[in-house]
Amino acid sequence: MAGHRGTETTFELTTIERLEQQGYTHLLGPELERPLDEVVLKDLLRANLTMRYKELPSSAIDEAVKSICRPDGVDTMRRNKNFHQRLTRGFEQRVEYPDGRKEHVHIYPVSWDDPGSNDFHVVNQLPIHGRNDRRPDIIIYINGLPLVIFELKNPYAIKPTIDDALNQIQHYVHDISQLFDFNALVVVSDGVNTQHGMWSADTEWYAPWKSINGFDIEPNTSGSMKVLVEGLFSKDRLLQYIHDFIVFEEANEKITKKGAKYHQFFAVRLAIEKTIETVKAGDEKRIGVIWHTTGSGKSLSMAFLVGILRHMPELENPSFVIQVDRNDLDDQLHDQFVVARSLVGDVKQADSVEDLRELLKTEGGEVIFTTIEKFRLNKDAGETEHPVLSPRSNIIIIADEAHRSQYGFIDGYARYLAEALPNARRIGFTGTPISFSGADTIEVFGDLIHTYDIRQSQEDGATKPIFYSPRQEAASVSGGH
Repeated sequence: MAGHRGTETTFELTTIERLEQQGYTHLLGPELERPLDEVVLKDLLRANLTMRYKELPSSAIDEAVKSICRPDGVDTMRRNKNFHQRLTRGFEQRVEYPDGRKEHVHIYPVSWDDPGSNDFHVVNQLPIHGRNDRRPDIIIYINGLPLVIFELKNPYAIKPTIDDALNQIQHYVHDISQLFDFNALVVVSDGVNTQHGMWSADTEWYAPWKSINGFDIEPNTSGSMKVLVEGLFSKDRLLQYIHDFIVFEEANEKITKKGAKYHQFFAVRLAIEKTIETVKAGDEKRIGVIWHTTGSGKSLSMAFLVGILRHMPELENPSFVIQVDRNDLDDQLHDQFVVARSLVGDVKQADSVEDLRELLKTEGGEVIFTTIEKFRLNKDAGETEHPVLSPRSNIIIIADEAHRSQYGFIDGYARYLAEALPNARRIGFTGTPISFSGADTIEVFGDLIHTYDIRQSQEDGATKPIFYSPRQEAASVSGGH
């Protein structure tokens, strides 16, 4: 590793060493040859594309580099969103070969399927020229693209605080905004308190990453750099986070960028594994239950889950039926999905029993919201059991507040739902522990997949302590979506 320089703190060096242990290559920023106002390391990007797309002529590689380095958009947030789209989904490029042939090729700036064919670098003290010249402490580059910024405050200072680091990020956004066209996430730390978040988010949305394996939780309330680096920055995991756990929500021209917290990341990954297992097992319909306390972002976890499952080849273009038990929750959750449509795709809401029956005649690919009582019998038509609305097995039912909706499996809405979609698979989300006292929940949805309880959530600062009294439950539940 490069020699100790006066500008580097011990904390910066130990962080670089932690990243080197994950297989990242260290480069000293001041030694890199490049125009100082450019933040993409184009030589690295070109070299990686050349290696992964050997058949393309160099003119096509140059064209791809240009296209990746210049995201469209009138402001930083829109450029960041468009870049994220190209990064994660790739883009079509028309290529002309020396022999005159022309074709369209789909190019990915990063190889998502094969983490090993990407180049990971940790670069410190890179001088960047902007409105004011700045040198961020550490930038993580994947294939020459500056995807993560670490801003560190010296833990040995008289009063180091994470607020200084957060403040510094806002200075960067102003002074070297070109860096944030490409940024996926930000890490700030004063050595005692380590948090991750989105560059555009307020301080309260930054959070510690407190698990390496998803099960053992670090007791330290403020989170440590060790657990963050080992829990999020292994190469395959960082790629998965960037690809599947960041969403740009759009409502009335306003864009809000959000990223998963550790409990959402691990719960969704486990739910994906369980879903694939049940698909391979054939007859098993129960995926399981995620119990995450009210206020810990369940609706966003659902959106991340749908965002990944809809692209799973094993599910062959699935439909999702998101089932709630109250109209106000239906609207809330529906609105959350509509703003996240870049992630979840087409969103529909059933406004009547007839409408629901019509929506379920689909070939797949959409999200359908409905309240449980829309699975009722048409008494006028003399129905005594519910007609099959779809025999497809690639329908995933996601039940919100699962414990409240499946009572009546013997004779009630839950039974009708099972008759209507006999081959669908079911996953439940709940925010209240009481649900597990009834065997119904397990019987209908399967075993517990992941737990994030109120105590853990308060320790992480994810929810503020609330004191429950039964009649306030309606009010406090709605805050969590």
